Amino acid sequence: MTAEANPRTDRGTWVRVLVRGAVLTVVLLGLVAFSVLLAKVTLTPSPASADLVTANLRPGRSLRQYAEDYTFLAACKQAGGNLLLGVPFGLLLPFFVPRRLRMIRTTLLTAVAMAVVELIQGALVEGRAFDIDDVILNTAGALLGYFVLGRRISHRYYTYTDDTGSPGPSAEKPEAEPKRAPGPAGRAKAALTKNAPTKAARAKTAPTKAARAKTARTKTGQRDRPKPAATAPAKKRGVRTGRTDGAASGGRRATGSGAVRSLLDRLRGR
Repeated sequence: MTAEANPRTDRGTWVRVLVRGAVLTVVLLGLVAFSVLLAKVTLTPSPASADLVTANLRPGRSLRQYAEDYTFLAACKQAGGNLLLGVPFGLLLPFFVPRRLRMIRTTLLTAVAMAVVELIQGALVEGRAFDIDDVILNTAGALLGYFVLGRRISHRYYTYTDDTGSPGPSAEKPEAEPKRAPGPAGRAKAALTKNAPTKAARAKTAPTKAARAKTARTKTGQRDRPKPAATAPAKKRGVRTGRTDGAASGGRRATGSGAVRSLLDRLRGR
């Protein structure tokens, strides 16, 4: 059975699609505007500084020159301008970069883009030269913009427009089919299965080896134990023996009195 589409789910999906399209359009326009500004600032010829500017391939050389030869305001203008040129990369690129390793990818893209701009400056633009310190400052500005604001905005954007966490029309569970009644064979099989003892029950009721050994020792002890003598026959024998002894003593007494009488009769006859 097919599940019917939920109107609320469809409405939420369309809202997320519209929000994603609007945000990506705004970000794309921002990148275009920033690219135009970057080209105007970095690719504009400067004939007055053609004899003063030289290429720099050693990191930190231009920064040390700003600190030694420039005034404080001029040094802040040069270093701060290069930092600000990289901030829009940290704000806009996270919307087009996958969520995995977003910071590293944003940093690498910024470094590559600014290196290309510096190479174009040194090769085609008069009064401009390649400077590795400018690339470093632009990349640092991109990281600054990412950590200050770009990470939060992009995280909220992906959290709201992520379709994987929202239930779609197919997420609804179909209705369960009614269970069919079992036939005669199925009922007989179920009855046998229900009445048959399980392995666990047989194992539980069966005596253990220790119990069987104990029962065997008990039976063997009962067989080897001597039977007590019967007391009733002894009593009867004792009673009978007493009666016989009494009769014998009475007989002996009767025999003695008869002898005395015969002796007295003999004496009287004389």
